Amino acid sequence: MRVVVADDSVLLREGLVRVLEEAGHEVIGSYGDADELLAAVFDLAPDLAVLDVRMPPTFRDEGVRAAIRLRRELPATGILLLSQYVEVAYAQELLGAGSGGVGYLLKDRVASLEELTDAVDRIAAGGTVLDPEVVAQLIGRRHDPLASLTPREREVLQLMAEGRSNTAIAKQLFIGVGAVEKNVTAIFGKLGLEDSGTDHRRVLAVVAWLQR
Repeated sequence: MRVVVADDSVLLREGLVRVLEEAGHEVIGSYGDADELLAAVFDLAPDLAVLDVRMPPTFRDEGVRAAIRLRRELPATGILLLSQYVEVAYAQELLGAGSGGVGYLLKDRVASLEELTDAVDRIAAGGTVLDPEVVAQLIGRRHDPLASLTPREREVLQLMAEGRSNTAIAKQLFIGVGAVEKNVTAIFGKLGLEDSGTDHRRVLAVVAWLQR
């Protein structure tokens, strides 16, 4: 894929470039802030943009603002937001700006080539990738509506919200795919959500419900 990277930390930015290139991707742009990225990205039309959440000048939400604009004006470009800390509101805002092809990971995760490559591949395929800690906080913010879920259904919901397929969930929980499917059906029934049949739509439905 053709990728652009934006992060004010030179070390992290160059590290991301190296990891992405080692994974076989072409990094066509590397920038120190969101303004530099936005000034060039529309001519480049990359397949994926990797952005830090907080960048100059205010170090608040420049990366999120840039990501939302890219989702609106370059919908074919996948988005991967990186953050030092769990910032659930930013994850919700990004997910609410479009459907699929997005990710939100903690920076600690990108130290692993395998973790980053897996996330990039799933985003490129139109999936949604959420850091497990972000998912845990999203779920934890709404206790009452989830009270009807069994412990197993909560486990399946968390993995589903991370963008995992039924097969991947079954492998993670050491249960059959059929059992996962039954849990998914029960989850959507209890939450009043329809199963759209695609992985990233399931994630967005869950996140949208959590935002109510």
